[in-house]
Amino acid sequence: MLTATGTWTPSAKTGLKKDTENMDELIINPTNSLHIVEFPHDGVTAHFITAQASEETMNGVFDQVSAEMAARDARIGFQYLFGGRQFYPKAVSSIKKLDWPLTLLHGDACSGSTITGTQFIALSGAQLHPVMDGDRIVGNWYDTEDARYCLLGNIHADDLSAGREEQAQAVFEKMESLLKQADMEFTDIARTWLYLNDLLDWYDEFNVVRTQFFKERGTFEKMVPASTGIGAGTAAGEEMVCALLAVKPKNDSVKVFAVPSPLQCPALDYKSSFARAVEIDQPGSRLLTISGTASIEPGGKTVHLDDTEKQIELTMEVVHEILKSRDMDWGDTARAIAYFKDDSEAHLLEKYCIANGLPELPVAISHADVCRHDLLFEIELDAVKAN
Repeated sequence: MLTATGTWTPSAKTGLKKDTENMDELIINPTNSLHIVEFPHDGVTAHFITAQASEETMNGVFDQVSAEMAARDARIGFQYLFGGRQFYPKAVSSIKKLDWPLTLLHGDACSGSTITGTQFIALSGAQLHPVMDGDRIVGNWYDTEDARYCLLGNIHADDLSAGREEQAQAVFEKMESLLKQADMEFTDIARTWLYLNDLLDWYDEFNVVRTQFFKERGTFEKMVPASTGIGAGTAAGEEMVCALLAVKPKNDSVKVFAVPSPLQCPALDYKSSFARAVEIDQPGSRLLTISGTASIEPGGKTVHLDDTEKQIELTMEVVHEILKSRDMDWGDTARAIAYFKDDSEAHLLEKYCIANGLPELPVAISHADVCRHDLLFEIELDAVKAN
């Protein structure tokens, strides 16, 4: 059973109106300000936590998450914080023991004057093995009977004086070397999150670096991972920071495969090396991780120029069709991030959700540049469903 706890109050920061028709898919217990989805898989339970936070409430939110996870005997393995880089030291000091990677996203498009929210992933029923980058913990790997999993975050180049493309190359090389600590290969990566400082200035050059690295490592011969590529600065102003999820099946009961988008062409058609979505099918459950999705028509062109509302409408339709293609729906959402070029337009997502009767969605808001000058909105989404 997939379960969730969370608020029911519609908000421009979370978007969200509960549709009681989906109550058999998510059990909602509106007892606190957190939205928690529990996802059992192969003897382990992943806990996806989404919460609003501000500079004033950050300490309390972090304490609440820690208490909730302690009550579930779960260890936090990953965290995003959406807000200005000036909040990073305070966020670190607000956590009693930071033994997971904290990835801060300070959008290119914004002043970074506020915090908009935070997301965590925690795990129970698994022995977590730390992955270290020098003296920094950047993630954990764990085993189930049928697969090995590795979740890493806040990966960046060591030499921050290097050029953009050099830092990108260094990050991909570091991803590969860190995975070796878990006895995994680069081609075991199922999902990446790639955050580029001033992305719109060098996204084409970045794609050249990524594509060449994928060619050299045989990624195109195995499976191109799902991905989000967003213009977001980071805590120390790195040119590129990334996170990843890797899965290494031990037998045929775990399958990892790319999922096409019914309404969009493959991103490879316009020289962007990522899959529209990837599914991880394991005993008892499925995880569908949908890449960052925006208002792009089947031929690969941006549509609804200068109209955020229409871009949201098309984007959500595209995501919904991917969900339906895998026998899933909005009620199966475990976590989502909505990226807005203008965060004053975040209420338009709430407007869409209410008008279309969507269930409460655990979505965090990030103020960031999308990968094209004319894209105003993007959303990524993970969905889970019991087999």
